[in-house]
Amino acid sequence: MNEPSDHAALVATMTGGMVSEAPDFSGSDRLHSDGRPKGVFRDELRKVPNLLNAWTVLSSLAAPVVLVWVALKVNHPAAWIAAALLMGISQNRLFILHHEAAHRTLFSKRKINDLIGINFIGLLTFGTGSHGYRIGHMNHHRDEFGPKEPDFLLYSFYPISKSSMRRKLTRDATGVSAFRIVRPRFQRLNEPRHRKLTMMFLFGQAAVLLTFFLIGHPWLYLLLWIAPWAFIYQVLNRLRAIAEHGGMTRSKDRRCTTHQVRQSLLTRALITPVGVGYHLAHHVDMTVPWRNLHRLHQALIEDGYLTESFIWPNYRTLWKAMLKN
Repeated sequence: MNEPSDHAALVATMTGGMVSEAPDFSGSDRLHSDGRPKGVFRDELRKVPNLLNAWTVLSSLAAPVVLVWVALKVNHPAAWIAAALLMGISQNRLFILHHEAAHRTLFSKRKINDLIGINFIGLLTFGTGSHGYRIGHMNHHRDEFGPKEPDFLLYSFYPISKSSMRRKLTRDATGVSAFRIVRPRFQRLNEPRHRKLTMMFLFGQAAVLLTFFLIGHPWLYLLLWIAPWAFIYQVLNRLRAIAEHGGMTRSKDRRCTTHQVRQSLLTRALITPVGVGYHLAHHVDMTVPWRNLHRLHQALIEDGYLTESFIWPNYRTLWKAMLKN
């Protein structure tokens, strides 16, 4: 493996603060020793339910439209605030659908999967509608915390002090993180490829702005699209991301790279939509569509790969454990 000579030192000094020793697992009738499903069970899990996923995509795209319509009808400050909060949650859901498409498990036909999930939803979720996210995300799955890990710093150094966590969440909630995400798009416009991606990004947001303009309320683009992404989605994204890998480390054993948190209706609605909360199962086999991750998760428990000691009871407990006393 070709990698920077000092990467092992970075892994040793910046990661692993929340890793527990994983018990031996020799495999079972359904699972390999690394937890991956095998045989008929694997084939069943990897089937993509196209019609159900089409409904999920349509309803998720409709949610922002309904939020804007209700806010306009009610036309009250409380309605605008509620709509902005719910819009951030809706944007989080759309991004997770984009993530599903990056795994080519949103639709079984690759062209449809890419057109809807990567190109169209990718543009809406403040991306470029290109395959850039998919390529980077595959590096994340192939070698978590490896030299090509795109979010190495995001997951590093946990547990952290309360003051450090407070600063991170303040940056997210005040738009600083959003600005740091957008700013690089305009810093290398002299490079043809980078300029093309920036133009694609601007095209996607121009299309959203045009939609608000056509309904006669262009100012709502700032209140009900930009603001939720800049101030609400960024907080949700960090809280979800660190709950997935914060404090873990580089390992071939996914129990050492990825947290698993017990899922509830509330957390699935607010933070971990579209099955993304079954994150350890997702990393055990990233080709399993989201609707089947719960089945794989249950098999990991029933067959002994995933014990109760590795399942956090709720997100509040995990986030609290990420803070130093």
